[in-house]
Amino acid sequence: MGARRRSTRRMLLWTIISVVILALIAAGSVAVALHLDKSDELPPGIPPQPAAITVNPQIKAVSDAAPEPTAAGVQQAIAAAVRDPALGQFTGQISDALTGATLWSDAPTQPRVPASNAKILTASAALLGLPHDKRLTTTVIAGPNGRLILKGAGDPTLSAQPTGADTFYTDAPRIADLAAQIRKAGIPVTSVAVDTGAYSGPTMERTWDRQDIAGGDIAPIESLMADGGRIEPLDEYSPRVENPAATAGEALATALGVDTRVTEDTAPAGGQVVASVTSAPLVTRVNDMMRFSDNVLAETLSLELSVAQGGPATIAGGVTAVEKVLTEHGFDMSGVTLRDASGLSYANRVPAAVLDKLMAAASGPSQPLMRSMLDGLPVAGGTGTLADRFNPQTNPGAGWVRAKTGTLTGVSSLTGIVQTIDGRVLSFALMSGGTSPADARPALDAVAGELRECGCR
Repeated sequence: MGARRRSTRRMLLWTIISVVILALIAAGSVAVALHLDKSDELPPGIPPQPAAITVNPQIKAVSDAAPEPTAAGVQQAIAAAVRDPALGQFTGQISDALTGATLWSDAPTQPRVPASNAKILTASAALLGLPHDKRLTTTVIAGPNGRLILKGAGDPTLSAQPTGADTFYTDAPRIADLAAQIRKAGIPVTSVAVDTGAYSGPTMERTWDRQDIAGGDIAPIESLMADGGRIEPLDEYSPRVENPAATAGEALATALGVDTRVTEDTAPAGGQVVASVTSAPLVTRVNDMMRFSDNVLAETLSLELSVAQGGPATIAGGVTAVEKVLTEHGFDMSGVTLRDASGLSYANRVPAAVLDKLMAAASGPSQPLMRSMLDGLPVAGGTGTLADRFNPQTNPGAGWVRAKTGTLTGVSSLTGIVQTIDGRVLSFALMSGGTSPADARPALDAVAGELRECGCR
């Protein structure tokens, strides 16, 4: 991702090639192991054993010669679906990703509560404003009298999972590796402290509900965290801890066999670094955030962006950085109001037009730095927050729609891309309010599914 080369127009537009395996013919499952006479020769007339089937998933460029959709075609395709009462207060916009032309809209400039669709703004700004190969380094610094200070760098993917065990986040750094480096160095340890000075300001946005910590939606945003603050490290919906930094420090102390209480301390300037681990690259962390709609990761990415822009390492600073970067890259943010970078706040407002234009830019030729965001979008009926949506028996969008979900009580949104049967990529932003998500989500999925079926000409 560090190279950032501009591809040809034909290669700029990417989409999912759904790999649908209709049948796995396991060579030999019918077991022509008819060793009738214990010989290697097959009886006359029996064909030789076929070669084993191999799967080669690929992402291929969509041809820019695909038939161009029309506004009338899109309108006709979705006319019935957008009248579903389950959509409640409904706004949206659909565009041709290649040309950027708007093909359908309904109150697209009306500011709406985006829920987790706000993460599209965060991901876009991070990919535009930070090096794609950027990593964060968590360090252990020697303090006085055998004290070790675990200093956070804003990486919530740091994991307390043992060596060899799965981690929730992709290629996560481990506290176990820090402990191994310390033991190898032969450093005597009497106590462990934590340094959270990389962040400042409140750890919770005031419009958040603290009950969401136990509910698993958020943890206090501290610069040192393990497993995103999850109590159960591999459970996406696990309750979070109230004190992420101290909990991470306790994990290191346990790994080192230190049973004294973990305290807070400031690492000495220029102190000896006795161990360090690094995060996965920015692109990987952005895609984890999108795939699992991870609120903690969204907030820390925005703070990372703010610091890189010379701003404060605060939740509010992260919001300002997201808006600033997107404005500087030509996106109209006049209708946007953000209180956080994750979409957890009901005080956020984003028009459907902004979401659609960001998605069109990522999937079209105008903003190649944003294109890797598409890799993190959940696949309809397949991955992430869309794994249990878009039933392939009833919705043709299964496997063809890639989209970011957004859900709060009374709020449902869906923003993404779909390749039509003619091979054209459409971007869309669909926002519903005032009805139960249990009813609204299938209705939103139906609109996106109709786009897959239409040539829209």
